[in-house]
Amino acid sequence: MDMLSVKVLVEPEYDVVIGKGIIESAGRLIKNVRPAGVCAVITDTNVEKLYLETVLSSLKNAGFTPHAYAFKAGEENKNMETLTSILDFMSEIPLTRADFVVALGGGVVGDMAGFAAGVYMRGIPFIQIPTTFLAAVDSSVGGKTAVDLKSGKNLAGLFHQPSLVITDIETFKTLTKENYACGSAESIKMGVISDPALFEIFESAAPSENEMEIVRRAVCAKADIVQRDEKETGDRKLLNLGHTYGHAIEKLSEFSLPHGYAVAVGLAMAARAAEKMGDMSAQSAERILKALEKNDLPVSSEFEAERIYLSSLNDKKMAGRNLSVIVPKEIGKCEIRKIPVSEFKTYIKRGMKP
Repeated sequence: MDMLSVKVLVEPEYDVVIGKGIIESAGRLIKNVRPAGVCAVITDTNVEKLYLETVLSSLKNAGFTPHAYAFKAGEENKNMETLTSILDFMSEIPLTRADFVVALGGGVVGDMAGFAAGVYMRGIPFIQIPTTFLAAVDSSVGGKTAVDLKSGKNLAGLFHQPSLVITDIETFKTLTKENYACGSAESIKMGVISDPALFEIFESAAPSENEMEIVRRAVCAKADIVQRDEKETGDRKLLNLGHTYGHAIEKLSEFSLPHGYAVAVGLAMAARAAEKMGDMSAQSAERILKALEKNDLPVSSEFEAERIYLSSLNDKKMAGRNLSVIVPKEIGKCEIRKIPVSEFKTYIKRGMKP
């Protein structure tokens, strides 16, 4: 079996297992970190059709007693109502503190199931089984969980690290072109933050032929940052590169724009703004724009700068009257810069497509 492992050195530490065809061995892998017992497998109605039976069979064969719950797929269902329904399901099983949760799906499922596990009985363990490229390289690692509120994305949440992450890159084959591109966006972002070699894969090669290496490098890069700053008081803010712009645009689109596309636009805006403000060379900014376009990602938005600015004001990254904006300096190096919130309007204007 083609498989490798990356260790995330937080407390307690956990492994991210990456491989081909390993979803069928989920139960055996989980048995390494959890004793036999009861678990809740939380998924959505899209993933339910594809992988739920495989995972349930694997868990049963490993001696676990799994109970499955699928909520309606879509970002619009990442809310308190869905969270309550998951918690009610967990209590009706009932799960105890000796049991655990399995998050089977993309980023929305991971966020919802992780949040539910984090608050149920004040916190029980959970396992991540990401089934999208985007979740594999980003949200499944690092312990951030959240739901959206009417005012904006991820405004209610907590840090709750998984006990294990199982990433089967074979699941990427069922993704739409759009969904796959979203994973490319987050991977390109990680390359810009700290890994030039990861970024170069998206410049010169086909991501589909380098998935194990991309996921490994992205997970290692993110784990390195999370290990230094688990609760986002310092360096972890670097992971928000492009996200303040992107979340504002995502909200303006009423979430019709996929998250990865919004991140891509935000990354392009951050690069243009950095170039115009003398923080980044024109050559490096152009490389970012070309890498995004080569991987079927947008680099501009139809929304006006003023609307993007107003939409950004509810972003959770705002701290009082200040904002930590992530400024790319070169491929592989970024800076956290604290600015007055009002100054962010200038960054947005300079980040717009000429």
